[in-house]
Amino acid sequence: MLDIVSLPRIGDSAPDFVAVTTHSPELSFSAWQEQDWVVLFSHPADFTPVCTTELIEFAREHDRFAAKGIKLMGLSVDSIHSHLAWLQNLKEKMGMVIPYPLIADVDMQVSRQYGMIHSGASSTATVRALFVIDPHRVIRALVYYPMNVGRNVNEVIRLVTALQTADKFSCATPVNWTDGEKVLVPPPRTVQEVEERLSYEDREIRDFYLTLKDLRS
Repeated sequence: MLDIVSLPRIGDSAPDFVAVTTHSPELSFSAWQEQDWVVLFSHPADFTPVCTTELIEFAREHDRFAAKGIKLMGLSVDSIHSHLAWLQNLKEKMGMVIPYPLIADVDMQVSRQYGMIHSGASSTATVRALFVIDPHRVIRALVYYPMNVGRNVNEVIRLVTALQTADKFSCATPVNWTDGEKVLVPPPRTVQEVEERLSYEDREIRDFYLTLKDLRS
């Protein structure tokens, strides 16, 4: 039988929900988000090696996310008791306190809303799904990883920073862009704009359609 998974798409409104988490027995996602960006990510299971390294790294970089107005929220289909035991284990054995909430999605309600269950991988655990949600609760990016490959947390920070920069300065970001580097100016839409573009002296003009600008100048 064909397995059809409903996946929220870029530009869709992020599904709202109320869930049991390590920070609240009834956490309303929209109320918790307030006006911040959110990185919502799922992990297959508590007390597993790859997931442990990811949770620790997200915790280690928590302040970098917070400085950019980004909140973190994790999820798996484990129970709240398993979550709490795992967090205590990470604190005692690894010396790490997890400062962001973990959803205990035992009934898979949130997982199914966000298309995190892929039966080709597992029908009883989430894949490594990650959603970037903006302050208007719009999905701006989604990334899926298999169960046996850990994510790159620095890339997650880079991704959200690029989205924030693009929104603020009405620009785009080139390949391998990192915060502070030149951004791409939107392409011209008229003949006059082409002529104006070629006359700029404060930009790196590689061609009329490919122009970079330093936001610091």
